[in-house]
Amino acid sequence: MESDVSSVADVPGVRVGHSQRRGQGWLSGVTVVVPPRGTYGSVDVRGGGPGTHETDALDPTTLVPTVDAVVLTGGSAYGLAAASGVQRWCEEHGRGFEVPGGVVPIVPAAAIFDLGRGGDFGARPDPDLGYAAAAAANDGPALRGNVGAGTGAAIGRGSFKGGLGNAAVRLGGANAGIVVGAVAVVNAAGVLWAGPEQTVLPVPGAASPAGANTTIAVLVTNAVLDVAQCKRLATAGHAGMARALSPVHTLADGDTVFALSTREVPISGEGQEALTAVIELQAAAAEALRRAILDGVAGAETVRTTAGEWPAYPRV
Repeated sequence: MESDVSSVADVPGVRVGHSQRRGQGWLSGVTVVVPPRGTYGSVDVRGGGPGTHETDALDPTTLVPTVDAVVLTGGSAYGLAAASGVQRWCEEHGRGFEVPGGVVPIVPAAAIFDLGRGGDFGARPDPDLGYAAAAAANDGPALRGNVGAGTGAAIGRGSFKGGLGNAAVRLGGANAGIVVGAVAVVNAAGVLWAGPEQTVLPVPGAASPAGANTTIAVLVTNAVLDVAQCKRLATAGHAGMARALSPVHTLADGDTVFALSTREVPISGEGQEALTAVIELQAAAAEALRRAILDGVAGAETVRTTAGEWPAYPRV
């Protein structure tokens, strides 16, 4: 594996958009990943408290293999309403599964818990904020830190500011044209992994009710994968989450990883050679997600609201 690329936006054709609100009780937002048309996708949910939308549609045994957009949002289960705004944007642009009379956009979503962190429990993403994030999607340099769905994120049971991060890894050798990128929203119960002696969680911060956690992420590769292989890529991505955070996949987290394939670059080789390349891609996905999580925490800045203070994570 090589690392000459740095964000999910480095995967050709992928666009990322954000919308957020801060102040007057708000501290939340939405991030939307808009892949090229015809992108395949799946998901792996590992946390005990997930907030998700349309994940069943991404099972390899279901009818539609394609994904039109993926929504990462604040607002817990309420914030999943942002997905309907993204669906509206997709419909306006003719993106979706064709049915008589129009299209039905396939827009899965996952949410973090940031309710009340800006001071107003009712200030959470809605369809309009989701639409704005989709409309803002572009292929420019990826943003990080307190942006989009990372706006209200906190880690260490609410003790420190979390955020949104990006990373990407390129495969080597005959598959050097293949890239896997990751965007992660880090709102974990745990903290950055510091070694095997790390066994105690920090004291809860200003606003950390049970279940007020979750790390959600999207992996995107330009390698040609089917839906089952996307599912396995999402599963492999969770290894990167476990290398970056401790603990993960707890009963109080809703840890979820989506995996998308834009299906542009065939994996080189046959038989064992091709299998080895797929395994390398899975390893690259885990590494990309690990780096994206670290990037999200490193890019997050201290936030003060009427509900409390979330200092930046201690720099090591």
